[in-house]
Amino acid sequence: MKIAFIIGTRPEIIKMSPLIDEVKRRGINFILIHTGQHYDREMSEQFFEDLELPQPDYNIGVGSTTHGKQTAVMLDGIEEILSSERPDIVLVEGDTNAVMAGALAASKMHIPVGHVESGLRSYDKTMPEEINRIVADICSELYFVPTEESAVNLIFEGLHPQDIHITGNTVVDAVYRNLKIAENYSNLNFDIKKDFITLTLHRAENTDNPQRLKNITDALLELKEIDIIFPVHPRTIKTLQELKLYDQLARADHIQLMKPTGYLDFLVLLSHSKAVITDSGGIQEEAITMDLPCITLRYNTERPETVTAGGNILVGTDKERIIQTVQNILEDEELYQRMSQAENPYGDGKTSQKIVDIITEAYENGNLKITPPENIGGLEGRFIQKVEESIDVLRYEEKNASTRIIVVFDGDKAQFPHGNLQLKGKTIILERFSVE
Repeated sequence: MKIAFIIGTRPEIIKMSPLIDEVKRRGINFILIHTGQHYDREMSEQFFEDLELPQPDYNIGVGSTTHGKQTAVMLDGIEEILSSERPDIVLVEGDTNAVMAGALAASKMHIPVGHVESGLRSYDKTMPEEINRIVADICSELYFVPTEESAVNLIFEGLHPQDIHITGNTVVDAVYRNLKIAENYSNLNFDIKKDFITLTLHRAENTDNPQRLKNITDALLELKEIDIIFPVHPRTIKTLQELKLYDQLARADHIQLMKPTGYLDFLVLLSHSKAVITDSGGIQEEAITMDLPCITLRYNTERPETVTAGGNILVGTDKERIIQTVQNILEDEELYQRMSQAENPYGDGKTSQKIVDIITEAYENGNLKITPPENIGGLEGRFIQKVEESIDVLRYEEKNASTRIIVVFDGDKAQFPHGNLQLKGKTIILERFSVE
């Protein structure tokens, strides 16, 4: 079996790192295709060295350009490589242009795609990431979803439950793996005797909106009761300077502005933080993995499980709400402990093992092949039914031939149809097929 990993940005490399480790450990043949979407040295040779990963076998070197040009160059380059290498499966992770291009190129060539961290939805199509993750899911054959909520998202989009695997999120594996490396090699210098909050701010919906950015800045300036360490993204610096806000932050005694850190340094920074304020999706996951209360500067999130679990609070960009939420977390010890002890919805750090187990089983059973259907038949329809007998999903489907349960409702809550899920007293939506 040969696996092709397609990666293009720092978060993808980070979250793929434990998967690459697991594939190497089992002696499975693989190639790394780097699209070069993040193209400076830290995103290329040095970053792989820091994470103790092999260098990519291919680098398309797409660099920075428009979404359309970037995707077109990636499609062309990936298609050429896949045509030469002919892997048995392509793995993509997340929601970048590299993910969309990789999934689309492979599916057009009838190479199965496994989408790691699939099923996330913000339901905000102004975000390019939302489009990327939807397209990637349409093109995929195997879905490795972090939570049951993500699985239900895919079910309601018409995808087959048997192709959806609730594995947890490789971010947990990656944090455990990479924090050990970071503690040994990080050169970050800061005063760990003081309590501080780490802040990250880079999303276009915040940095490109003058009013939102001013609201956030005003809130930070008033939060004088705790130090704030702010690694400032270059795009954020540019906008802050244009709005004459940068100097205000630089003069504030409780705010320490610094250049963006490398990933390993940032992990160490997070590990010593009292809390984190962010508009990043990945940091919401890392925060709950590191038992760190998270305040998210967004009005929606594709990581709602962190909010439901109690480790994350969405505050948008309302100045007063930001200030009040941070103060509540810092002053209310019970709230702080509840957030920092929130159960991690993303698993126990064994996600990579589960994913490789699923891929290996599919390969050994001959299921990593895309072929046209050989039977004449079709969907008779979708039906709603109340189940009164004591029976689980697996036995129900065995008993009712050509029937597949799509989703189960326990009261008004949708549930993924796990094989051992008991159905008595629940309502199911099922598909019935005719086969000739």
